[in-house]
Amino acid sequence: MTVLRHSSRRDKLDVSLLNARLSNAVSYDRIAGYFRSSLLEVAGEAIEDVVGKVRVVCNSDLEPADVATAKAAQQAMRQSWCAAEPEKLAAGAAGRPRFRRLFDLLASGRLEVRVLPDSVFGLVHGKAGVIRYGEGRATSFLGSVNESLAAWRLNYELMWEDDSAEAVDWVQAEFDALWGHPMAVPLADFIVQDVKRLADRQETAIADWRRDAQASAASAAVESPVYRQEFGLWAHQKYFVKLVFDAHRRGTARFVLADQVGLGKTVQLALAALLMALTDDKPVLILVPKPLMLQWQDELRDLLGIPSATWLGDAWRDEQGIEHPVTGPEGVRRCPRRFGIISQGLVVAGNEILTHLLGMRFECVICDESHRARRKKIDPNNLTPKPEYNNLAAFLAQISPRTRSMLLATATPVQLHPIEAWDLLAILSAGNEAVLGNDWSEWRKPESCLPVITGEDALSGDVFEVWPWVRNPLPPRGEGPNFRLLRQRLNLDDGTHVAAGDLMGNMNSPTRTLLGQVAHDFGRNHNPFIRHIVRRTRQYLENTIDPATGEPYLKPVRVRLFGEGEDEAVPLPPYLQDAYDAAQEFCRLLSQRVKGAGFLKTLLLRRMGSSIYAGRRTTEKMLATWGTGELFAERNSGASDEAVGAEGDDGNESEPRNAVVESEMKNLTSQERAELARCLKALEVSQDRDPKFQQVLDYLVGENWLAQGCIIFSQYFDSAWWLAELLSREHFPDEPIGIYAGGANSGILLGGQFKACPRDDIKARVKHGAIRLLIGTDAASEGLNLQRLGTLINLDLPWNPTRLEQRKGRIQRIGQVRDEVYVCNLRYRGSVEDRVHQLLSSRLEYIFDLFGQIPDVLESLWIDVAQGEVEDAKRLIDGIQQTHPFDERYAKVESLDWESCAKVLSATEMQKVLSAGW
Repeated sequence: MTVLRHSSRRDKLDVSLLNARLSNAVSYDRIAGYFRSSLLEVAGEAIEDVVGKVRVVCNSDLEPADVATAKAAQQAMRQSWCAAEPEKLAAGAAGRPRFRRLFDLLASGRLEVRVLPDSVFGLVHGKAGVIRYGEGRATSFLGSVNESLAAWRLNYELMWEDDSAEAVDWVQAEFDALWGHPMAVPLADFIVQDVKRLADRQETAIADWRRDAQASAASAAVESPVYRQEFGLWAHQKYFVKLVFDAHRRGTARFVLADQVGLGKTVQLALAALLMALTDDKPVLILVPKPLMLQWQDELRDLLGIPSATWLGDAWRDEQGIEHPVTGPEGVRRCPRRFGIISQGLVVAGNEILTHLLGMRFECVICDESHRARRKKIDPNNLTPKPEYNNLAAFLAQISPRTRSMLLATATPVQLHPIEAWDLLAILSAGNEAVLGNDWSEWRKPESCLPVITGEDALSGDVFEVWPWVRNPLPPRGEGPNFRLLRQRLNLDDGTHVAAGDLMGNMNSPTRTLLGQVAHDFGRNHNPFIRHIVRRTRQYLENTIDPATGEPYLKPVRVRLFGEGEDEAVPLPPYLQDAYDAAQEFCRLLSQRVKGAGFLKTLLLRRMGSSIYAGRRTTEKMLATWGTGELFAERNSGASDEAVGAEGDDGNESEPRNAVVESEMKNLTSQERAELARCLKALEVSQDRDPKFQQVLDYLVGENWLAQGCIIFSQYFDSAWWLAELLSREHFPDEPIGIYAGGANSGILLGGQFKACPRDDIKARVKHGAIRLLIGTDAASEGLNLQRLGTLINLDLPWNPTRLEQRKGRIQRIGQVRDEVYVCNLRYRGSVEDRVHQLLSSRLEYIFDLFGQIPDVLESLWIDVAQGEVEDAKRLIDGIQQTHPFDERYAKVESLDWESCAKVLSATEMQKVLSAGW
């Protein structure tokens, strides 16, 4: 038995101890420290001298919930690894060989690593190891030294070595206890893959990347926050980004992204725009509804690290909240960032800045919620190719020739008639021939091309008759081998969008045969609608197998709905029912007196349908302030949660407000004011608590939803605050309750006491399990990843049904480790929401499955019902197509390997380029 004492003051431990002991060892079991630093060094090169297997158990910042399933452990470890920013170590030439050695050890199986959450035994400060040799010899050591090159070579460390059987057995038992613990999980596959990528990592200058014909879109994405802080991109997202990038490099990218709600359109558009911005130096313009401006700016920054600025009217506000004042409408030309975000409401209102924007040239223009750009009147009997557009559509058509590329985004490209999809393509076609061809194209004639698109008509099989349809525009080479060959034989590159008509006369027999093959399925599979509208549904992605992995492109996450039965609507006690009836009568009287402005006429019913508290506050406000203009100013301020969270705020932005109608509405009749007073009196007399509160409590406690993590949504901050404060004060005084809302209203309630904090802090606490209950307005329904939570309660039902899909998408998303999530929809019995629910359920099958695809114009259904116009509501429902006419053929996705991309763009250089102004 020999006990040796080692000090780095006396000897270099890596030479005197490690190198000598590991030489010819047959195994090495090591209790190391933190897994990220341990992996990055693995004791330098000496570990490679071990003949047999090396096993290392490390501790980590993983939570017990993170390792509850293998998938959760993989995801949590990935995020922990990326948080250490190992790419910074790989940026230097000296760092890459370390990653190469590490990958070789891991890939060969000679090094095996398990990771243990800190909470199991606490932070592993004790470092120890057992080294075994042939013929049964072994030694063990204990000490402060951790498993890094710096510890063995540079730090002051002490270590005791003992080769007695008793000491070896003791250390081995400690190692085995950690290694065999149920929460010790294998190193994530992603980390092994990332180590290989980092071993080969090369930074390339943007100028060189621009010149590279084989430049990969992944170069700008693989080290962005969406990959290093989140879980990367889905296959369908990568497909669209590459499609746009390739088209832009050929000359122009013009697409409608029509994915179902909840499939991450924003990040696809933003990353595509980033790549386009990096290919040249012109500005990027993003047009979005006003309530989405900050959400867009946040996602650009948080997911892709893109700096941007939003237009305030007299200044630009950058991603850090710093305002850059300008003078006059011409100041819109002086955006301090490459990415400028402007409200669609200014376009609708015909603001002075439009003239200045139309005087500029852009690299890319993006319009979100582009279904709002439409013709003013749809006449199925007169599908004119030159309709009268609303202001948004007219502006987009005007600016289309001023931009190299244009992307339009909407979950509902067809709301009532296929002509709406044609209009979007016509906007993309303005000033270029890539989408619908030139002015003489058959695709520019909606009355003849739409029947072909919908399958009512088929193109002729005769090559002479089909040639005008195929040649104008002629699909690019990337559309398929036949088109590549056809362009080759006609000597046309992709920059030529229209083939001359007389080329038919010069075609030889093999070329005409090829044209016949192209024409066979051209109308169904290669027409301009197919090529320029990209639409994927959740169902398609969950049911389509990725041939590269043998698994669905999107992991199915089932949704179990609660509160859907007719008998599950929440009954109101008598006094509260009287108050609701009075509010309903008030809205009816208002509707009879004033035409138009359906949003404002039904505002009280919307808020009463959310919560009795919100309804009472609105009633008091109407009685006290109607006629001062305050109510209307609040709706359009964009700063309050009523503006951000109220469904109708962004739903009404497609047309200008009518000030005359608003003014007329403010002058209440005595009968209208009496109904408001009756409503308020019933609310004041009632001693009953809002029954929705008990419903929420039953789910949180009775159904144990709190333990699974729960997000509760409301359209209105009033309702969210009422619920959160009451739950915190009376039922969960020791439970931190997060409030996630617009403006400065976000914070945490504990014991009924509110403390404001940034929304990013709340997101981080939810992510790490420190907050199990989050109550938010619809400000939280965009761009917020809540896959840690497993249940959702809709305190109210927005009158725009796509909001429900957006809310559900917060927990039914990538990273959700549960196979099933729970969603409850609350509505008062006999309310507008209840009656609309009954109408929809009786006329549309699987209504909540369709809510991600039902057009936004269905919002007027709620208004019709609120105003007693039930027959109009029925006619509107009957006009909705339950299946999108293009669904079967517009789904495009393929597997792309971006994760192994080792050639990356410098983040510093990208920031410099993107921070340059217009």
